[in-house]
Amino acid sequence: MTGFRALHEGEAFVIPNAWDAGSAKVFEALGFRAIATTSSGFAFTLGRVDGGAGIDEVIEHVRVLAAATSLPVSADLENGYGPPEVAIERAAEVGAAGGSIEDYDPATGLYELSEAVERVTAAVEAARRFDFVLTARAENHIRDNPDLDDTIARLVAYEAAGADVLYAPGLRDGAEIRAVCEALSRPVNVLAHRGLTMAEIADAGGRRVSVGGGLTWVAVGAVVAAAEKIRDEGSFADLGVSLPLGDWLQ
Repeated sequence: MTGFRALHEGEAFVIPNAWDAGSAKVFEALGFRAIATTSSGFAFTLGRVDGGAGIDEVIEHVRVLAAATSLPVSADLENGYGPPEVAIERAAEVGAAGGSIEDYDPATGLYELSEAVERVTAAVEAARRFDFVLTARAENHIRDNPDLDDTIARLVAYEAAGADVLYAPGLRDGAEIRAVCEALSRPVNVLAHRGLTMAEIADAGGRRVSVGGGLTWVAVGAVVAAAEKIRDEGSFADLGVSLPLGDWLQ
């Protein structure tokens, strides 16, 4: 059992989403045991909105993060940019320990369940060749279709197809998380938000907690606030930040 896979068998843990090599190194220095990528955060570094990066750019990004840290890296592979097994093979070959595949196409919307299961099945077959921890995502709740029953049905089908971790971003509270977790036997990833605590997620059965682009936007928000103060007040007061970069980036 790989170290990343074994993490899912223990107590609930946080997997922060890094948007570049520097943030990956910081999260490792802070003691986190694994990191994930973030499609929205990475797209921002390219000056684009979420979904704006192509597969070649994403795979290179995964390679950079895997090389920057000794932690396991789980790749946000969106919907696979085509056949999901290709994205999984390429991510594994550049060092990813796992990754997620969505059941949503930006051009056509949510996949019909039968097609989504076929895609997860193909992804599972590819993942097993690399001991790659595959996360199957049900996108309902962040795609204007907050149908919990359908979300659970999809995740149950993805688990039956062999996915290692199940994930429905956008669950609102402990009750929804518990309903999902009680329907499944494999680990569930939960997307954190300000209305949840780690204790609530763990008590509801969540095993892994990610933050999506959340930490990216915390960083960007701090930059914007300091820049606006410079622009509007002529004040450079927010620039006096001292950080142990030598320790973090060694």
